[in-house]
Amino acid sequence: MKIMVVSPHPDDETLGAGGTLLKMKKQGNEIYWLNITNMKTELGWSEEAVAHRKEQIDSVASFYGFQGVFNLELPPACLSSMEEGEIIARIKEVYEKVKPEWIILPGNYDAHSDHHVVYNCCMACAKSFRAPYIKRITTMEIPSETEYGFQDARFAPNLYVDITDELEEKIRVMKIYDTELEERPFPRSLECIKALAIVRGGASACMYAEAFHIVKQVE
Repeated sequence: MKIMVVSPHPDDETLGAGGTLLKMKKQGNEIYWLNITNMKTELGWSEEAVAHRKEQIDSVASFYGFQGVFNLELPPACLSSMEEGEIIARIKEVYEKVKPEWIILPGNYDAHSDHHVVYNCCMACAKSFRAPYIKRITTMEIPSETEYGFQDARFAPNLYVDITDELEEKIRVMKIYDTELEERPFPRSLECIKALAIVRGGASACMYAEAFHIVKQVE
């Protein structure tokens, strides 16, 4: 199976699906990463910050051993002001190149506006008559975004992946994103990430798990 995770920002892929990606790779599946936004000096970030982010992305990509990494490098926190047609066209190019069977997306109701723009654009070019190769679409649970989303549309997991053997590797990947981690009770602390895996594991008779919501599945 070809599996592609789509992250609005670098670290979303690991927070939401890191253990699952590692597990799927071990099982012989192909994994791909499509990242949508990135830091740039012309957007106000320092050269040091941009260089460090590139190091993080390269290190993370190497750790997972992705079959392909695609970075659109669109401006963070600005997607809602862009023409969606432009974003959709860029995403569609990647779809056609990879032809993924399972796409893992951010939630439509996550707190960050970039997340719902990415979800909507990814879904717009995932229609079955346009991309018949896509057989499963799920949203992932991203700490610091999903749990702060719209109150009337909470994340409703209906797929759990046992990551008991992958949790420590997921933690190691997250440590690469040193600029995104803070101490507990910050939701992107290593303790909180592990705690969520415990809760999702408890709901699925596993030691540790990641949870997803199936939007569409074709058998």
